[in-house]
Formats: sequence, structure tokens, C-alpha cells
Amino acid sequence: MFIFAYNTYQIMEEKEKIVYFHGFASSGASGTAQLLRRVLPDYEIVAPDIPLDPREALPFLKQLCAQEQPCLIIGTSMGGMYAQQMIGFRRLIVNPAFWMSHMSKVLKLGNFTYLNKRKDKQMTARVTKEIIQAFRNMEDHQFDDLTEDEKTLCNAMFGRHDPVAHGYDTFVEHYPEAQASWFDGEHRINDDVLKHSILPKIQEILSE
Repeated sequence: MFIFAYNTYQIMEEKEKIVYFHGFASSGASGTAQLLRRVLPDYEIVAPDIPLDPREALPFLKQLCAQEQPCLIIGTSMGGMYAQQMIGFRRLIVNPAFWMSHMSKVLKLGNFTYLNKRKDKQMTARVTKEIIQAFRNMEDHQFDDLTEDEKTLCNAMFGRHDPVAHGYDTFVEHYPEAQASWFDGEHRINDDVLKHSILPKIQEILSE
């Protein structure tokens, strides 16, 4: 009597990907990225560490998205500014900091300490005049590639009590006002805001 043993392979469907862009002085290990993984278990959350210099950051993020082909890109604060520029992908930008070079209390000359651990183990970085100028040069062209079709791919959410970014007027200057919405919160995204305000918008976009 012969007994044949067969290996059973379970074919796992590859999860769709969502890319998350963090804010200034943060990393892909931010609390927002971790919470997104908990509330969206059916998706793979890709959260890169964004380089400080926009001359490095913008091409890096464009290449990452071209490689990962996410079904949605989510960006908060500085990450929202970068996410807006990911042409061809659906985006949700939250409290986007479109004008980093004008935010002297955030992007200021000198050393700063990262709020979250980064993959390269770097704990501090230095903002120079050249980096601020690089932000300014990029910001002047961040809406250059928009077409009418492209405008339908980007939605934005704004905290009513955000004292930092004030991006609403800039957004509706370039996108339909109907694609902007408000939530009861400040600049930083806490668990309550993410679960009860931003998550429903994410689910709405993904269901379209």
C-alpha cells in the first residue's frame, strides 16, 4: 500500500497597497502609519521615510509610487503637499502644508530632532538655506501638471482648528471645492480624528 503525501499550498491574494506620506520631522514609523495598518487590515500600508531635501524627496516618492502602484496615496501636512504632486494616482491629502518655505516656525534654519525613528537610524538633521530655497522652488511649480481629468483624483480634508498649514484656500484655487471637506480637529491627526473622520473618507474613495 502506497501513501501519497501532497503538499497543500494556500494561494494568498496580494493585498492592494496604500502609500502614506508623513509630515515634517517624522518618519514612516509614525503613529498615523501604524494606526492606518490597524484600521485597514485588508490593505498593505507602505510608509517610506521622506528625505529632508525636496530635490531628493520628490523624485524618490514619484519612483516609489510608480513601483508600488498604490490604489490610494494618503499624505498629511508636508506629506500632503508631496502627495498632491503624485500625478496619475488617487490621493487624499490631510492638512496639506503647501507652503513649507513660508512656515518659519516649522522649517527653520538649524538642527532638529526627528519625532520618530527612521530606517537609516538618523536621529537629527539640519535645515539649510539651500533646502529652504529648494522647497520654495518646488512649491512654485507644484500645481503645474494639473489637467481637468487629473483634478478628479485628489481629495483634501482640513482641520477646522489647524493653526499651522491653512491650505484650504490654495486647494480650492486649483481643485473643485466639492473635493474639499472639513473635520473637527487640529493639525496633527489623533486616533479619534483618523477613525471617525478620515477613515470614512478613505473608505468612500476606495469604494468608488
